[in-house]
Amino acid sequence: MITREFEVARRLAALPPYLFVEIDRKRREAIARGIDVINLSIGDPDLPTPPPIVRALARAARDPANHRYPESEGLERFRQAVSDWYRRRFGVELSPQREVLTLIGAKEGIGHLPLAVVNPGDIVLIPDPAYPVYRAGTIFAGGTPYEMPLRRENGFLPDLGAIPRSVLERARLMFLNYPNNPTGAVAPVSFYEEVVEFARRHNIIVAQDNTYSEICFDGYRPPSFLQVPGAKDVGIEFHSLSKTFNMTGWRIACAVGRAEVIEALRMVKSNLDSGAFQAVQEAGIVALSMAEEISRRNSAIYQRRRDVLVRGLRKVGLEVDAPRATFYVWLRVPPGQDSAGFVARLIETAGIVATPGSGFGKEGEGYVRFALTAPIPRLREAIGRLQSALG
Repeated sequence: MITREFEVARRLAALPPYLFVEIDRKRREAIARGIDVINLSIGDPDLPTPPPIVRALARAARDPANHRYPESEGLERFRQAVSDWYRRRFGVELSPQREVLTLIGAKEGIGHLPLAVVNPGDIVLIPDPAYPVYRAGTIFAGGTPYEMPLRRENGFLPDLGAIPRSVLERARLMFLNYPNNPTGAVAPVSFYEEVVEFARRHNIIVAQDNTYSEICFDGYRPPSFLQVPGAKDVGIEFHSLSKTFNMTGWRIACAVGRAEVIEALRMVKSNLDSGAFQAVQEAGIVALSMAEEISRRNSAIYQRRRDVLVRGLRKVGLEVDAPRATFYVWLRVPPGQDSAGFVARLIETAGIVATPGSGFGKEGEGYVRFALTAPIPRLREAIGRLQSALG
């Protein structure tokens, strides 16, 4: 019997190489050699979920009503809590029934959105560098990614006027992400005003990933895209409880905004998943009620870490800007080195794991991302090791 050689689907073959696999291999090899590795590569809070949220989950998990299939759109109580928080935080009014959708984490919603609104051959405008799921979701839906370069000289904002007319004629969806992963850049309301006018003129759906809005420093408070008049006519916004409330493993988030896009995403989800565990949604309600308090506490911790790390990186001669939001620090690699090579060198000579900027797109080459997800003593230890390795 002739056995056909196994081949993955072409859509998987179209995905870019997963550079992080090689970095993780080097990390594990360093640990196996007995090296004390300081991992600053992953955007996963080291702070625990606040106890009131954990207690709320424990109570809800004991309720048999939460042991059954949840509603695909999410508990109305959770969607109401999201609506209430958006009103308090951003002054944005949302209908819990039509303009809010519960997600099993923002990654799930972002990955599924192109299936809801993109047809094969449509172009999706994607920032570069960017969170890789924007590109992966586009490819899975049969869309064509078009990279919008994010460069330091432009504040890591895309130049919408530089997108060719031939691209705009086929463009269906545009992803944005501010505060930005990986660069830590922020966007002013004036930029969102430009985006709304641009999207209306070219009939493009906007998807703004606002995952990091509640980790912010020096008195700065990031805006919501939906604050701009007309934004709900052209797009939606994602927000996740993961980073705000130290709940990355809980998988709970929301999409809010234009009702037709929310409904299209709900239709995809209702066919591909069975919704978020209701007990987690109940805990999410408690989390949102504490948002302001937790945001202040976490932001203060990350700001102290940012200050220690940025000062240390500058002291050892690396070029870096202090971010106003997110828990990421985006720095240039030393002259004559590339991102992946510099990260490999850090692992092998200093036992420090960072993320190469090239893993986020070609415009990320020449940069490295550090995450502020380690306590200050470990950050100081990292700086000391860097000084020895680079000296």
